[in-house]
This record gives sequence, structure tokens and C-alpha cells, in this order.
Amino acid sequence: MTRPAPLLLAAALLALVGPARAQEPASPPLATEAQADLTAPGEWHTSTSLIGTTKYPEGWTHYDYVNPDAPKGGTLNQPGYGSFDTFNPFVVRGTPAAGFAAFGGGLIYDTLMTQATDEPSVSHALIAEAARWPADFSSVTFRLDPDARFQDGTPITVEDVIWSFETVKRLNPLYGGYYANVTGASETAPGEVTFTFDQTGNRELPKIMGDLVVLPKHWWEGTDAQGRKRDIEQPTLEIPLGSGPYRVANFKAGASITWERVPDYWAADKPPQKGRYNFDRINYIYFRDQAAAFEAFKRGGYQDYRVENSASRWAQGYENFPALADGRVVKTTLPDESIQPMQGFVLNTRRPQFADPRVRAAFTLAFNFEEMNKNILFGLYARPSSYFQNSELMATGLPEGRELEILEPFRAQLPPELFTQPFVLPNYSKPDSARTYLRQAYELLQAAGYERRGSSLVNKETGQPLAVTFLGNDPSFTRGTQPFVDQLRRLGVDASIRIVDDAQYQALERDFDFDIVIGVYAQTISPGNEQRDFFGSAAADRPGSRNLSGIKSPVVDAIIDKIIFAPDRESLVAATKALDRVLLWNHYLVPQWYSPEIRLAYWTKLDKPEKQPADYIGIDPFSFWVKPDAPAAAAPEPDAAVLQGEAPPPGAAQ
Repeated sequence: MTRPAPLLLAAALLALVGPARAQEPASPPLATEAQADLTAPGEWHTSTSLIGTTKYPEGWTHYDYVNPDAPKGGTLNQPGYGSFDTFNPFVVRGTPAAGFAAFGGGLIYDTLMTQATDEPSVSHALIAEAARWPADFSSVTFRLDPDARFQDGTPITVEDVIWSFETVKRLNPLYGGYYANVTGASETAPGEVTFTFDQTGNRELPKIMGDLVVLPKHWWEGTDAQGRKRDIEQPTLEIPLGSGPYRVANFKAGASITWERVPDYWAADKPPQKGRYNFDRINYIYFRDQAAAFEAFKRGGYQDYRVENSASRWAQGYENFPALADGRVVKTTLPDESIQPMQGFVLNTRRPQFADPRVRAAFTLAFNFEEMNKNILFGLYARPSSYFQNSELMATGLPEGRELEILEPFRAQLPPELFTQPFVLPNYSKPDSARTYLRQAYELLQAAGYERRGSSLVNKETGQPLAVTFLGNDPSFTRGTQPFVDQLRRLGVDASIRIVDDAQYQALERDFDFDIVIGVYAQTISPGNEQRDFFGSAAADRPGSRNLSGIKSPVVDAIIDKIIFAPDRESLVAATKALDRVLLWNHYLVPQWYSPEIRLAYWTKLDKPEKQPADYIGIDPFSFWVKPDAPAAAAPEPDAAVLQGEAPPPGAAQ
């Protein structure tokens, strides 16, 4: 189950991010959520889970970390990066504006259920007031909340749900893969929609159907102000009709977009929404890159808080910062106890130079994390040794028990070391480590058919040099990549870096037209169908999929199926460990680093609950609010110098 990417409620949460109740048909009573097994079939559930229960009892009113009485008002200023050219995130073409998202609905659309912000693998009622499924998990039925409505007051109907499902599955390859096993949707009772599956035993499918974004069919099939028929298959800058907590107030194409809170938002008092979405306006101004946005942040008025992802900026960039010195800005760290994403240099196996796993292993050996962490990252990072870091799903030691039973049938197709050696990343802490690991890397490259000719590493048969290009979309990419490039050049690899603008980067990544990019794989403690999009063979050639490495492995496919169809938690854990081990030993990426803390800086116009969901998503910026006594100040109109990060003008009062 894919969670909101950590800090998608703190990065794309920031970077996106009725009618009278009708007479209801008689329905079975809801389960008492405090004691109910939320995976139990046959019963109606107002919350769903892949791991049993939720901490919230029946009749709960809000998350325990939020301030339910948080004041509404004020403006949150945040940056966008690059540009945008569409308000339709469901088609592959175009770059959606901040606040729009194909998954999760962004600021504008609600989903059937909403993923919990403080519990993994739990979702709560939103458009659907309850869900149930049969014992064989062959379908799921959602009962819609009769109060659910779009922002024009139109009730959300089963017809909207069915049309949304069919439309997004057809238009968006991510949805196409996510819902590949969903064969259809139909109205099975008044106000109830049932999704049927082409398989049984997939415990996750009922839950992930709750992630479905519901769109207004009547609006998309209508006409615009000029009488032209709308087309959801095309990019558009017409402000769409939504159902969520915000709507677009105004925008300048490619430069800025302002969202305004919907004052009569139908779900404002629903438990997962209460005490959240407190800003009256959310204003995004687009900058060239993070460096430009940071300079504007220091001046004030353009960005009200930052989750800092740059170690150098955190260690040095906040020096000589008057607003920090006089207390107008707070700089703090928060614990991050959640499962950590695997971030690394993804090696594109579609490229001939990375088809051989020995070449990929050599690249892993050549990466000197310890020196980079000391000299460039200020010692602020740790290194992931698992795709499921900080969880019981990590592959450790040697495979044994149920995990070994899963791997044994594939022994002949796997590296023999997988069964005899724990997976360990190189550690460059010792003085002679660089020589040792580079020698081992060169031996692997020789075994893969390369040799040194002068200063170049070339293929023995063709004479072609081993050349690779690291693709990035931000100048800061060079700082964290150049040391690795230098190491590879010591081996004779013709390594280089290419920086392109954000739109070009997205197009190249979408079409897998790269040698090496940075990939981030955010996981949950209940992995499932999304693993097919991450690592499955069917996704390898599907443009826009998250299988950046181009993995086409029958072994990986078979283990993913064991995860998806795991009958119990023990089987799921064993299968996930097996997948982790197979991915690691095939060296599809070179692991980089992760931060064990959240680095947060914010202007004191903002206030926030003392408690944050540190053990799951880290922070929830939508639980923040603007202090009622904060000066009302909008961001100044930026000029070209501000947007390029060259000469920020004095900022607005905070």
C-alpha cells in the first residue's frame, strides 16, 4: 500500500498539495472500530486497515495530534519549481500546477476514503461513509455519504465514481497499473458502488480502491464559458470544479497560483479533516530551483516554512540570517521514526552498459558514502541498506525460515551470494578502503568484459568506452553527484553530469531516456500492489511508471505476487524480506542516504500543534495555522531577479 510519500503532506502537501440527508436504505450496523478487525469481511467499516485495527474508537472526532479549534485564516506562502501548464493531472502530457495531484486528489479533489496521516495502512471514511468486502476479497462495496458534494453544491453520485474510475484508469498509466486487476464498477444498491476484481485473495485491493479520486462527471462533460466542450483527455488551464477543501482563486500561467479555502467545504468537520486545512489562502510562486526559493525564504513573504533537504544549506545557509537571529524564524529538528524511503542513483538496465549486474555491483562498490557524508553532507545523514529501512520488513543476515522457503525455488536464478552472505554496503571508513573497493570494482568490470586502454575503460570486443550520464534538474544535484563521478573516472568510466529544466527532466524520466537518475521509493509497513509499478516487468516499458530501473525479472514478479496475495502478516513480512534481498543483490540502484531527522524552518507567523505524526509521515503542514495576530502581508510581486535567486528584494513584513 503506497502511503502519501513522506512529506507529501510536507513537500507535496506543500508542493501540491450540502443537500439535506436523504432517506437511507436500511443497512447493517457499522462495526465498533475500537475493537473491530478492520480486515474482517462482510461488515461495514468506517475505517479500513491492512494490519487489523485503528487507534480511534467509533465516533472519533479528529486526529489526536491536531488542534480541533485551530483558527482559520491567513495566507500560507510556498514555492513552486520550474513552471506549470495544466490543471489536469490525469493525463501524461503537461506539468500540473502546485496543488493538483493525480493520486490523493491534491487540494481540490476528495477520495472515497482518505489515507490516515498518523497510522500506516489505515484509511478513514470521506466520500464513502463505509466499505465492505466478501471473505475472498473478490470485490469491494462503498456506501457513499449522502452529504458528499462538489463545490457547486451538486451531490457526488455513484455515477461520478464509476465515470472517474473508468476515466483515470484509461488516461493515466499509474492508475492503469494500480487498478489493473479491477474489472469493473457498478451500482449495486442506491448510493452503493461495487468494484469487482479478476482475482481473489488480494487483501489490498479493497483498501486501495478507497484511494480513488472522484471527479465531477457533469462538469467535465459540459462546456466552458465560451461554449466549447471540455475534454478531460487534454491539458487545460480552465479552473476545474472540485470537491476538496480548496479551489483555485487566481493564477498566472507558469508563474504563480493562489488557492482559497472553500468556506462551506462539505467534509470540514469529518474526523480526518477536522482541525486541518486552516489557511484561507495558499499562494505558490514559482522559482527556478531550490536555491532561488531559499534566498526568497530568507527575505520573507514568499515561503513561510521549509522542510530543508540540503545538508549544506542547513549547516551553513542559515548563517547571517537576520530573521533567524531576531526570532522571526524558528529553525528546529523533529524526530522521524517512520519507515525510510530508499533513495539512490537508479541504474537504467534498459541501457546496454547496465544490463550486466556485475557492472551495477561495481558502481555500488565505487560509491564512497562516508567521505561524502563527512565532507559534503556535514555528517547529517545515514545510509539505507534496505528498500524498507527502519522496519521489520528489512532483509537482514541470511535468509531463513519462511523467507528461505520463498527464495529456494529460485536459487538457480539468483546470485549465489544471496544465500551465503548478508548484504553489506561498502564502508569507506578505513584509510585503505578506497583502494580496496576500487580494485574490487575494477575486477568486476573486467569480468563483465571491460579493460583499461590508456585512461579509458572500454569494451574488450567493441572498443566502445563505458560512458554514463547522471541526469538532474537542479544545480544542487551536481554537489552531491560530482564526488561519485570523480570516483568512477578513477576507474576509467566516462562519467558526466547533465542538468536540464524541470519540464525536460520529467519528459526524459517518463520515457526512461536516461542512464542514471535519482529515484526515491517510499514504502509502507504493508506493501502490496504498488510493488508492481515499482519493480514489476509489466511496468518496465510503460511510460510514466515508477520502474525506473527497467526491472524485468520473473523472480521479482513471482515474489511480488506472494506479497500481494499474502494470507497473513507473517507471510507478508517473509515475502517482503525476500523481495528486499533480491533487489539489493541485483544492484538496481546505488543507495544514497536518508535523514533520521526532519529539518524544519518556519516564520513565526505560523503556529502548529506540539505533537506531530513523527512515526509515520513526520509532519502534517495542514495541521498548522496562521496566528490570528500575525500581520496580514501578501508576498511582494517578484521580479526576474527574485525568481532566478540572484538578488531578492526586501521581503514583506511577517
